[in-house]
Amino acid sequence: MFRTRFAPSPTGPLHLGHAFSALLAHDMAVQHEGEFLLRIEDIDRSRARPKWENQIYEDLTWLGLSWSKPVMRQSERLQIYKHTLQTLWDRKLIYACHCSRKDIAAAVAAPQEGADPLIGPDGLVYPGTCRPDNSEDRPDTIPTDAALRLDMARAVAGQEAFMFEETGNGPSGAHGRITFTADQMIHEIGDIVLARRDMGTSYHLSVVLDDAAQEITHVVRGQDLFDATKIHVVLQHLLNLPQPIYHHHDLVRDEHGKRLAKRDDARAISLYRSEGLSRQEIRSLAMP
Repeated sequence: MFRTRFAPSPTGPLHLGHAFSALLAHDMAVQHEGEFLLRIEDIDRSRARPKWENQIYEDLTWLGLSWSKPVMRQSERLQIYKHTLQTLWDRKLIYACHCSRKDIAAAVAAPQEGADPLIGPDGLVYPGTCRPDNSEDRPDTIPTDAALRLDMARAVAGQEAFMFEETGNGPSGAHGRITFTADQMIHEIGDIVLARRDMGTSYHLSVVLDDAAQEITHVVRGQDLFDATKIHVVLQHLLNLPQPIYHHHDLVRDEHGKRLAKRDDARAISLYRSEGLSRQEIRSLAMP
């Protein structure tokens, strides 16, 4: 069965960009006589608010969308994320990292002064400061006072290349079978964070586990997450999880070409609703 989802974070109002993604995923599910699911990505407990979660339900219902129940909430799955992290720790695929953003920026700049630093899906490519030597003894339990990073070289060892199927378009127009190498993962993406110290997980780990748990067959999301898909494919390989088909879509932008963000309250769906626009007018604005 064709099954897709919309997975917003309750950290602010939904705007036209969210409407576009939700409507597209919902329409594709209807077209294929499939199922549309909703997931609340509320792992950032410092920013998630019940009022924004309730607003998500109200806005999507007003747009005419319906979804299967119950709604998955990431905050209710923390033990699952913790168990997976312990498994990866036992396999020596993740390690503790105490570096701050400032530490990383300094380490990246120091050895190659004047050279442009590499930027990956999560920002600066980590230089490996805290990466342990393979012979280094480690405790059986995971430290709770540090972030946890994936040792990318160990994660892709024995695998020359990876691939995923893209039915939309990447930022540069990539479509169809997308391939990338283990070497690219090591040098262009690096040791990404799988659990932040204040969350106990990360977007990358949670989204992969949640898509598998919800049996998502088609992931519909913005082009800004195209490069992150490579991380997700590697994690699916490591955890022996099924790989969905991906459909990355264009981003809704303002009149200056800047992508919409949560702070763009002027384009919040709730504001358009309060001004009397119909759901069809919202659809026309979001999906011109």
